[in-house]
Amino acid sequence: MIATATGFFRPLLQLGLIPQILIGIVAGTLLAIFAPAIAGDVALLGQLFIAALQAVAPILVFVLVAAAISAHRQGQPTHIRSVLVLYIVGTLIAALIAVAASFLFPTELSLNAEQVSGNPPGNIFQILQNLLLNAVANPVTALMEGNFIAILAWAVGLGLMLRQASETTRLALSDLSDAVSRIVALVIRIAPLGIFGLVAGTLAESGIEALLNYAQLLTVIVGCMLFVALVSNPLLVYIATRQNPYPLVFACLRGSAITAFFTRSSAANIPINLELCRRLKLDPDTYSISIPLGATINMCGAAITITVITLATTHTLGINVDFPTALLLCIVSALAACGVSGVAGGSLMLIPMAANLFGIPTEVAMQAVAIGFVISVVQDSTETALNSSTDVLFTAAACRAKEAKTSA
Repeated sequence: MIATATGFFRPLLQLGLIPQILIGIVAGTLLAIFAPAIAGDVALLGQLFIAALQAVAPILVFVLVAAAISAHRQGQPTHIRSVLVLYIVGTLIAALIAVAASFLFPTELSLNAEQVSGNPPGNIFQILQNLLLNAVANPVTALMEGNFIAILAWAVGLGLMLRQASETTRLALSDLSDAVSRIVALVIRIAPLGIFGLVAGTLAESGIEALLNYAQLLTVIVGCMLFVALVSNPLLVYIATRQNPYPLVFACLRGSAITAFFTRSSAANIPINLELCRRLKLDPDTYSISIPLGATINMCGAAITITVITLATTHTLGINVDFPTALLLCIVSALAACGVSGVAGGSLMLIPMAANLFGIPTEVAMQAVAIGFVISVVQDSTETALNSSTDVLFTAAACRAKEAKTSA
């Protein structure tokens, strides 16, 4: 019996991870359509997969970054500065694109949605203050709560201090990093089953009816994200590398965006991105730092969400927005996006802060947030897919640009 089952599934098991994930997506969609009751039950598979990724991601980030920095030697090249520049420029461009799209396709909201609970930040200074306070949080608490700002800060500090440690100590840290990476590899192997459960459970719970009422808003948001993924990001990669960017763009979308779309968490997708960087043969000293860092601060998709929903709210209320104010919104959205935690729905709670620029009361802005949660089944998934795949894309662009200069 077991041999028969193994023989039946052997062709499926021999496929690559991405084809298996696509099969899981199709199977989950069909199950949600034809047997929604059963689809709700198999959602447990998706919950287990996400829980496993979120559990291992903080430890992986901590040991990888600490091991990479402790092993680094003076004069050994890394490309973190170039990656950071691409992160910042890419986020600002994404916010500008969102402003342009909002003016070209003005959208009205029905601001009678049920209010949602939450305490949005009051201003950009509060965002920066929260970032600084998070950076000095207790490291044990940070690991337990998935506070990646603090995890990165402590990992960098520990790695720098361990540069002066004995070779045995640094080797032990490297071995620990390898062991955690192997655990991550085991978790990634169950991704097709996990995504099957996520798709089936999400469609069974929400369906597509809830999305139809806000089709134009969703179209503007997703359209901006597609434009960034397929036009502006490739342009930045071309400027950095002077090479055709699209083979690299599609490799990152294929290897990172698909899983991020369904996990809806940049933090949970960190192990996937690290594995993709390894397959792309990028510099480990660079991607072991840039990928966790990108999951925390590289939020071009979040900047789009904050900008589009905020401007849709101003249009609904009849508030005229001039160009200087729109430019300020771009900057605020980009900075605020850096403070978005790498979890599902993180960008929506920053909308009231951006809306405050136009004098919109928090009570009204929170209604726009509620609408954001209605469309989040697509909006947040697309946002995370863009954010996470861009982490790998810009890391690869920086590494290959430096390699091209070195070889020249």
